[in-house]
Amino acid sequence: MPALWGVSFDATAMSGVVVEFLKTARSFADQGFRVHLDLGYDIKADKGRFFQEYRHERVPDWVRLDRVDGIENIAGYDREFVAATLECVRRDEIPDTDRISEQLADAIVRTWEARGVTLVMVENGTLPENVAYTKALYLAIARYGAAHDLGRFVLWRDHDLMWQSEPAKYGSFPYPATPPMVNSPHIHYFALHDEARRRTLEWMPQLRNLDLLPNTFTEPDRPGRPDFLQHHGIAPGTRIIARSTRIIPQKRIDRDLHLVALLPGTCLFVAGDTEEDPAETRKLRALAEELRVPVVFGGVLEPCESAGPGFSVRDLLAHADVVSFLTSYDYESFGNPIGEAIAAGVPYIASRYALYDTVYAGYEAPVLDILEHDLPTPEFARQVHELMTNAERRAEVVAHNRQLGTHTREAATGLVSTLFPPAMGPRTRLSVVLPVFDEAANIEAVLQSLRDQEDIDHATYEIVLVDNNSTDDTVEIARRFAESSPVDIHVISEREQGVACARRAGMEFAVRRSRNRKDPGERFYLVSADADCRVDRRWLVELLAVMEKDKAAIGVCDYYYNAEHFVGRPRLWDAIQRTLRCRAVTFSLFGGFPDGKGFAVEREAYEDVGGIEIFYQLQNGKFVNHLSDDWDFGIRVAGSGHDIAYAPKSRVEINPRRVNHAIDEVISGRAYGNDGIIVMRDIRPEAPPKTADLTEAEAVQAWEFSIKDFTPKNTILPVLLTPSFLDEDAVIAFFGEDLAARLATRVAEIKAEMSVVDFLPIHSYKTPSYRLYLEFRDEIFARLRAAVGEDIGYPPPLPECFDTVPEDRFAEFVKYYCEDRESGEAHNYFGNGGVF
Repeated sequence: MPALWGVSFDATAMSGVVVEFLKTARSFADQGFRVHLDLGYDIKADKGRFFQEYRHERVPDWVRLDRVDGIENIAGYDREFVAATLECVRRDEIPDTDRISEQLADAIVRTWEARGVTLVMVENGTLPENVAYTKALYLAIARYGAAHDLGRFVLWRDHDLMWQSEPAKYGSFPYPATPPMVNSPHIHYFALHDEARRRTLEWMPQLRNLDLLPNTFTEPDRPGRPDFLQHHGIAPGTRIIARSTRIIPQKRIDRDLHLVALLPGTCLFVAGDTEEDPAETRKLRALAEELRVPVVFGGVLEPCESAGPGFSVRDLLAHADVVSFLTSYDYESFGNPIGEAIAAGVPYIASRYALYDTVYAGYEAPVLDILEHDLPTPEFARQVHELMTNAERRAEVVAHNRQLGTHTREAATGLVSTLFPPAMGPRTRLSVVLPVFDEAANIEAVLQSLRDQEDIDHATYEIVLVDNNSTDDTVEIARRFAESSPVDIHVISEREQGVACARRAGMEFAVRRSRNRKDPGERFYLVSADADCRVDRRWLVELLAVMEKDKAAIGVCDYYYNAEHFVGRPRLWDAIQRTLRCRAVTFSLFGGFPDGKGFAVEREAYEDVGGIEIFYQLQNGKFVNHLSDDWDFGIRVAGSGHDIAYAPKSRVEINPRRVNHAIDEVISGRAYGNDGIIVMRDIRPEAPPKTADLTEAEAVQAWEFSIKDFTPKNTILPVLLTPSFLDEDAVIAFFGEDLAARLATRVAEIKAEMSVVDFLPIHSYKTPSYRLYLEFRDEIFARLRAAVGEDIGYPPPLPECFDTVPEDRFAEFVKYYCEDRESGEAHNYFGNGGVF
């Protein structure tokens, strides 16, 4: 079982830092990690716990409190040494820590070896005050990561922007005596918000791998204990302001006492260690007596995540009317209690501290402007009272904050799961990537079809579902399905909208994990599926068989429609079937090009061409994802010398809504856009089933746009990218020797004329493909009629602009027509109508 090692620089039994560690670590514990947590008693020296044994610290039962073995035996490493080195840092003098740092690093590595650590989480460590330990940690990470080939196995997160809260502690900017952050191949850094990221990069402008990871909002999974109020002597009906905090002067708990003095019938409950600063506790008790306000010092409560027998923060939140965060102006950057309140559905109140608007912009709460009013005002108290007593207003605030908090939690969870993915099964050969966006109506059936594959071991493949900002129950349904699935299902998220972005995110997720497989010489495949299509039961086994047999870089599936969906529409069905019959012939000859509905790519080939590239186009003055990422990816693979294989027995049933929602645009040749812009249209909304057939004229239009879209892509483009196809016997038999030879000559001429190295860029291959189609269209259709059937017919009429072009200048004007950059007429003629 792999182990996760957590390091807290806080040296506090239960702080916001530790709570956030537990939230993130929970997801790894669910993956089977043993979780170890070092609270930092042997790191931070000013909390009075240096080398103190663990005694009554409360953490969930799935966490083992741990520390570095033998650290107490390092000569010279003690509280006085740590304090002295920090004093040097304050004076911008570099302390001598090399010997102790080396010994600390050795001890850390030995401990990680003994525990079987494969993942490390460092919390609150951008500018730690223990210079020796920080240097040692960097040394240990470098040595351990290299020895075990772990890649980026460290999540290093800063919580406090310590130069914000204690600017004098670390000397002068740019902190010459503080250990600089290391651009390590083993570390991924995180800041809590944009301002923290900006300040970090101001200090370390060369730093890479720095992402935003805000605190998360984990909803309680059980109700609060009903005996909480009685146990703490609080009378029924008393309104409660909850404050979960360290009891130290910087937290300004005195503000809460002054607020309660303005709110009759209200009690302040303070959850925190009264022994951390006894003088502050005595001061607060005296103030409460002076103001005659009820206050309960409830001690340290277990974290919300705890399932232990003691009272937890969850129990307090279940009975609280509001949660308070009236802290110092310059002390906090991210208030964990606010997040706990939002997750529990409790309103919060806060002071407008320095970074409040950076962290909680958009959230609703009474906020005290402490630069104008050091203590709560009557108006502030009125707002708090309304929030506690006005049920309608309270519900509005809770719902609003929860919606924002849920999005933040999902984004953070998705980021962590993507960057630190679970280990891949040792027998896994295929990762099926499934982009989804609002597919609640279809997702269970799609997952069933992927799960119920025949003649293939469930351990051989996995499913990577990529949520692309779904607003319905898609993800919830998928997670419930995953709980009982014999096939591993991973749910990750991609925030940039677009199926191309989601497909790439899923494939990159699989690629990173596949690199750690036991047998690196074994071929591994990334497989694309579509969330609105069903796959046949032998889809995977047939696709895998072709990929293994041909050792191809890409395997392309066969696609079909269910005839039952087109009963009563024979003209439409005929147009669809003629297109699919043509595709079967050309795919058999050239392997075809991948379609997101179903294809596989071998991992090394995927990486060789740089993976899926997201193209952007302008639409209505804005950049939008280019739709054909799968097609463009296949072109890059084919153009790079890799083989594409066709797997005709690996079949995917296309959802008829693709046709039903776009048939009017298919008829006009605008199915996916016009003027060269290819955009995704939303075909998910339910619409009445279409039962009317096309008229004869509409059927002709639909077929002509379909075949005009199909022919340049599927009979011309393959030989344009791979001219050696024209030397193969099967291809010569299809075209005929004379046409094959003339095509080869013309491809070479156009390539020389255009002065291009290759035809991979989209506008490099479209123009010559269109030109070759127009020049050879009659002969190509003759070959299609011979191979597919006489009903394929003849080429659609040419645009009227060619009516006056002399025959001997036809090829010349074809060039001008296809290269026209102003009107996009060639794009409109060819129509993007290939939705069939």
